[in-house]
Amino acid sequence: MGNSCRKPVAHVSSTSFFGSAKSQNKTKQKSNFPEAKAPLPTSTSSSYVDKPISNSLKSFTFNDLREATKNFRQENLIGEGGFGYVYKGWIDENTCAPTRPGTGIVVAIKKLKPESFQGHKEWLAEVNYLGQLHHENLVKLIGYCSDDKNRLLVYEFMQKGSLENHLFRKGVQPIPWITRINIAIAVARGLTFLHTLDANVIYRDLKASNILLDSDFNAKLSDFGLARDGPIGDNTHVSTRVIGTHGYAAPEYVATGHLTPRSDVYSFGVVLLELLTGRRVVEEEKPGFSEETLVEWARPFLSDSRRILRIMDTRLGGQYSKKGAQAAAALVLQCLNTDPKYRPIMVNVLAELEALHSSNSFPRTPKSATDQKHTTKHSSHSHNKSVANSNKL
Repeated sequence: MGNSCRKPVAHVSSTSFFGSAKSQNKTKQKSNFPEAKAPLPTSTSSSYVDKPISNSLKSFTFNDLREATKNFRQENLIGEGGFGYVYKGWIDENTCAPTRPGTGIVVAIKKLKPESFQGHKEWLAEVNYLGQLHHENLVKLIGYCSDDKNRLLVYEFMQKGSLENHLFRKGVQPIPWITRINIAIAVARGLTFLHTLDANVIYRDLKASNILLDSDFNAKLSDFGLARDGPIGDNTHVSTRVIGTHGYAAPEYVATGHLTPRSDVYSFGVVLLELLTGRRVVEEEKPGFSEETLVEWARPFLSDSRRILRIMDTRLGGQYSKKGAQAAAALVLQCLNTDPKYRPIMVNVLAELEALHSSNSFPRTPKSATDQKHTTKHSSHSHNKSVANSNKL
């Protein structure tokens, strides 16, 4: 295995980094697949998993990672989910050897629960997919540990944690409109990359908790445990056992188990709707909780452009353009079409978002000096050469 260690820019987990992972544990379905017996299997039905483990990944010992986290100390715990726990750790930038807290570089270390079948399968998928796939909007895997019964993954650290926390957690400063559009564009770029590979990859688990943000609110896709190779040749879909998160999964996939890249498009529409409304896809923890999802609640408003402003996140303080909100809502409605044939492909979704970004669809006068600083900082960031000069407010 490769022993090189590169500078971190991202952190991964499917759970909350600042709070409870309770909602994710409720909604994630368990895998019924048998646990693989080999220490590091490299062959399943997926062509990406068929490939050997990438030499760019560092093979860590369990003792290395135990030292890096100070024996998995509670104060270094930053996330928890059905797969296990995520800890903050410190390693040397060049050698990847464990270092003292505050020295070297910060990493995120995911430690699998030994009894978790689902987590073990996710662990295998992440090692193989993220060992082969590299893109600025996918989290970067540094290495792994397969030491006796211990299964761990080491990721680059993402300072701002998950989009879920910043959209829904109380006491967190609201994300400005322009930053929300930038996040949507980054996610669309990540999905477009996956869908346009020769062996297209279906992400299958897009949700706010799997979108991680760096210190500048640049977004990356994390948690590839449920990813699958898409259909090839004359095949129209991949048949799978239904697994994912309630509210985000496309209805035809839930009904039939038929998975296509347009299943990801539906999930993207749900995330974009969350960005617009500031509401969770399912409000499980509110008094009088209803089974109605965000999509069901919002659909009547999305289909009438005159009513869009009634569902916009009130924490935006009105600091967005009416036309920009209507354009984003129209895109949401396209992505959420119940017939997958009529959903746009991700490359077209990305093009529409970039067109929105390059238009004057952002407030000229932020609500406060704090918002002004935040907006200016993020609007000046270039995500791509093709839109490097598009941040004109």
